[in-house]
Amino acid sequence: MEEDDVSIREQNFYSQVRECIICFLLFAILYIVSYFIIKRYKRKADEQEDEDVTVNRVSLFLSTFTLAVSAGAVLLLPFSIISNEILLSFPKSYYIQWLNGSLIHGLWNLVSLFSNLCLFVLMPFAFFFLESEGFAGLKKGIKARILETVVMLILLALLIFGIVWVASALIDNSSASMESLYDLWEFYLPYLYSCISLMGCLLLLLCTPVGLSRMFAVMGQLLVKPTILEDLDEQMYIISLQEEALQRKLNGGRSVVDNNMKRIEHDLLNAKAMKCKLERRKNASPWERNLVYPAVMILLLIATSFSVILVTCNILRLLVDETAMPKGSKGPGIGNASLFTFGFAGAALEIILIFYLMVSSVVGFYSLRFFGSFTPRKDDTTMTKVTLLQAMR
Repeated sequence: MEEDDVSIREQNFYSQVRECIICFLLFAILYIVSYFIIKRYKRKADEQEDEDVTVNRVSLFLSTFTLAVSAGAVLLLPFSIISNEILLSFPKSYYIQWLNGSLIHGLWNLVSLFSNLCLFVLMPFAFFFLESEGFAGLKKGIKARILETVVMLILLALLIFGIVWVASALIDNSSASMESLYDLWEFYLPYLYSCISLMGCLLLLLCTPVGLSRMFAVMGQLLVKPTILEDLDEQMYIISLQEEALQRKLNGGRSVVDNNMKRIEHDLLNAKAMKCKLERRKNASPWERNLVYPAVMILLLIATSFSVILVTCNILRLLVDETAMPKGSKGPGIGNASLFTFGFAGAALEIILIFYLMVSSVVGFYSLRFFGSFTPRKDDTTMTKVTLLQAMR
């Protein structure tokens, strides 16, 4: 019996070490990819002092860490679905023994923990650290900026605590409810996280329909449209004449007012952009013009219709059938039963719809007028804007 207990403890130890190594490798891959994504969009820094360089490096590390956690949170649901179907298809395979329910549950717990850490600590610290300069009267340096950042975080925590206190008092003005707010870990933080999740869900409900309608326009800009009853050579000739006329005005316009010069430069850039689009349409193959564009639009229409039908059916099911409501009961577990009627095909379709809705939500978010200014631009996105984007994610 003692030998059996020792062998069980050894197996549990080795399985935990294996899961830690797998989690570290997955996070390292996400971190490297996130680093290159941020470096692609971050504005190239000019000559800065050593203090500003250190602050930017710290903020870059925190933003990269947050983006990696966000990517893990997005990919975790498709990863869980694929893992469940793989375990059902190959239950006794030696090469997938590392893929089990303990690993999946551990990943979910880690993502939840680091998401809260990034939301409440790392991103506020990175933003205030970038904007800090040190209190007046203190010696300038990293320590002064850290002190100002910590003070701002404390004031922000007190402000949020007061807002949540007032909201709780408006909703339930009872002594038990007010006393429960003193329990930070068991009640206050979950309540605050629920409020933030509610705001995120409301924003998602606003962004996703806008994104679904904008997807057709976005794909129309990326793909080459069919040339039906259009003479591209004639359009190219007209654009070339306009470009030459604007260039002559610009070259001989020393006496022109500055406002007119700016308008001419703007028109010249638009003409060059239009000329590039026409050249791309002209050089595209017939297959790309006449087959790819209609096929992609049909697929978008099918995916959008299918998504709307699924959402409508789920809403009606929740309104009519009480058993469809989540009750917190544990499911069959990873690798015990398939969650889809059509097995692996149904899982693949579910994953495609998840990514399609995710992309639509991102497109809709940047299509809103208020958030349009946050759109990242290649090599022209400030570190402050990068930090704000990670916080919103």
